[in-house]
Amino acid sequence: MTRIKRGYIARRRRTKIRLFASSFRGARSRLSRTITQQKIRALVSANQDRGRQKRDFRRLWITRINAVIRSNKLYYCYSTLIHNVYKEQLLLNRKILAQIAILNRNCIYMISNEILK
Repeated sequence: MTRIKRGYIARRRRTKIRLFASSFRGARSRLSRTITQQKIRALVSANQDRGRQKRDFRRLWITRINAVIRSNKLYYCYSTLIHNVYKEQLLLNRKILAQIAILNRNCIYMISNEILK
């Protein structure tokens, strides 16, 4: 039986995978089987890190708000401010409060005074 060469289809598939792994080091950018394994790991890590990124940003916002609140002694802690914000039904989430705290501290003082009244 004659030998059949696998034309360009397999080569095209491998080059497509190699383009993904071009920035990897060593065998992870050269060997086809290793590239596919590394690609799977990279995509799994990317998926996990999207969730971690949300957590990290939320922690950052909470830290920023807490620092500004404690510096001016408006509230004793962050949790009482957030509790009162939700009790007053203000439509301010942590991201917006953190931006206000960084850019315009007087505004966050006004918000806290309104809540205290």
